Amino acid sequence: MTHTYKVYGMTCNGCKASVEEKLNTIKGVTNVSVDLASEEATITMQDHINIEILREALPEKYKVSEKTSVLNDTNEKTKLQQLQPLFIIFSFIVAITIAINFNTWNLENAMLDFMGLFFFFFSLFKFFDLKGFANSFSMYDPLAKQIPVYGMFYPFLELIVGFLFLIRFEVSILLIVTIILLGITTIGVTKSLLSKNNIKCACLGTTLNLPMTEATFIENAIMIIMAVVLLLKNYAI
Repeated sequence: MTHTYKVYGMTCNGCKASVEEKLNTIKGVTNVSVDLASEEATITMQDHINIEILREALPEKYKVSEKTSVLNDTNEKTKLQQLQPLFIIFSFIVAITIAINFNTWNLENAMLDFMGLFFFFFSLFKFFDLKGFANSFSMYDPLAKQIPVYGMFYPFLELIVGFLFLIRFEVSILLIVTIILLGITTIGVTKSLLSKNNIKCACLGTTLNLPMTEATFIENAIMIIMAVVLLLKNYAI
């Protein structure tokens, strides 16, 4: 008999191989096939195996669920709950931006501070698992797919750009870099959303388990629009 389960927590091909290896060690299992993109494991077994046995065979970072129960739970409320960390971080960035500019409010300065903090915060979470981030990022970013080392370097690039935004160093160049960086990623995000691929968003690294949704597209679009507006208004060459 063959059953398909949802397996959460996989971020790269190494995770896929590990899950397949662990599940294959279970007595009675004759074959395991894991699909990283859909987060599904198809298991062929001699007799029905309790899902608790599957869970015990895997490290704690991986979560196994019956596929039917997951389908019943995939509603808009669940999606919003999954995206809660993203909304919280965005709220913190907005709050800090307002606090910095509260006494001498200037919209352009506030936008530059927001962009600097955005890169700062979003790079932070990627550093907790650089390799895992790079693998996840390469699943949808066009450049990271072609040049794997780009995924390893990307968090450092975000950190540098964020720092330079906050100290107002060569802002016009930074705005162009922002448009290019996030533009490339947004192309990959858009393709993933249109193809309805069920992959993880690497925007906050692998520490936070975020799905790829319209919110990922919106966060990039906001930054790109802000960069274009500032560049056209004050920094056009």
